[in-house]
Amino acid sequence: MNHLENELNALKTSLLEMWSIVISQHEKAKMALETFDKDLANEVHTNEKLLDAFELKHDMDCENLIALNNPVAIDLRFVLAVLKINYNLERIGDYANYIANTIRKSEIPFNSQLMKDAHISEMFDIAHIMLVEAYESFEKNDHKTIRNIDELDKKLDAWNKESFRVLGDYIMKNPAEARPALEIFSIIRKLERVGDHNRNIAEEIVFYLEARIIKHKKLQKKEKPTN
Repeated sequence: MNHLENELNALKTSLLEMWSIVISQHEKAKMALETFDKDLANEVHTNEKLLDAFELKHDMDCENLIALNNPVAIDLRFVLAVLKINYNLERIGDYANYIANTIRKSEIPFNSQLMKDAHISEMFDIAHIMLVEAYESFEKNDHKTIRNIDELDKKLDAWNKESFRVLGDYIMKNPAEARPALEIFSIIRKLERVGDHNRNIAEEIVFYLEARIIKHKKLQKKEKPTN
């Protein structure tokens, strides 16, 4: 293994470590919301600083790799993909932290029936599947595991739209509880955005592995890769 290969492998290992933390943050945010566990929410908030440090490190590592090693073809695509995946992972971590902070500031638990009617648990689960599938795809250099991300993202979009009706009806009937209902809606919007960022990550994985740009296209389409 030459110097460049060692540097690329180290970068991949570090990004996967960050990815694992993001997945854990997402899981803990869900558990904290469902159980109103402020200690767990505080843990998510504290770990956000670690993700920020990872993002800065990966940005610097990518810049140094390009400046000092002049990578080409698939190696250059890898570095460019890491830059964008790194950003999207940090944003997903931000959303977990937002949910945690919402719990930390709340004086009472959120209405469990309203969260159920708004499909929050299912949205967390779908976003989790997307995160894990993208992680495995990047880890194994296998784009096949992310082929259903389009459909998963559509589910999140549909539940996000349905929440307008569910929460609107609830506020009309319970105007005194408008504020917590709007906070739930903000959480739903963040989960929908997690899906968008996972979709972005999937696009970068395909770019890296197959040398094709699929923004605004379906992931199922396939063209001959070029190295």
